[in-house]
Amino acid sequence: MGIIAPSILSADFTRLGEELNQIEQAGADWIHIDVMDGRFVPNITYGPIIVEACKRASNLVLDVHLMIEKPDLIIPEFARAGADYISVHAEACPHLHRSLQLIKSFNAKAGVALNPATPLSTIEWIVDQLDFILIMSVNPGFGGQKFIDTSIQKISALSDLLKEKKSTAIIQVDGGINKDSINAVSSAGATSFVAGSAIFNTKDYAKAILNLRQNM
Repeated sequence: MGIIAPSILSADFTRLGEELNQIEQAGADWIHIDVMDGRFVPNITYGPIIVEACKRASNLVLDVHLMIEKPDLIIPEFARAGADYISVHAEACPHLHRSLQLIKSFNAKAGVALNPATPLSTIEWIVDQLDFILIMSVNPGFGGQKFIDTSIQKISALSDLLKEKKSTAIIQVDGGINKDSINAVSSAGATSFVAGSAIFNTKDYAKAILNLRQNM
């Protein structure tokens, strides 16, 4: 069964602790934390202090997605705050192998995120270093965007690459995931699904998560 990772980007931050408790009770597997710096993407969200708060408020796996420039400078702070999984963008890391090793040095799982236009060849020679790959199926920076259909081909090609390399890395997909898009994404080879508005913009989180699972 796939991993459902609600993105707190769509949560109500006036009652974040309650929201985290509700998604945990509703059957979520991970908490996805989108970190934006206003430079790599045109939005600003939050820093390590929110990760630390999530760690205190929830027992779920904390999946931190760094959409920031020069992530190496802040990776240690996110790891110390309690991040279990940390992904960096290939487009933001001139020394990607070094960035992954830095994440692993803090005993966190290391991943690479790829924007829609970024080819899989970017990670071909570091697949053995990856615990997961995050395929962006929208352009990063804002929640609630429409799924980019060509992402399906990319996910399928990535699945083939991982099989060729005998890698057990998780394929995660972020952007436009809902009950209508998740089946094609899952069939292409993804096993971790980031969903924001499809969960938090509903009145019943348990029903929303169940709908996702039933449509995989």
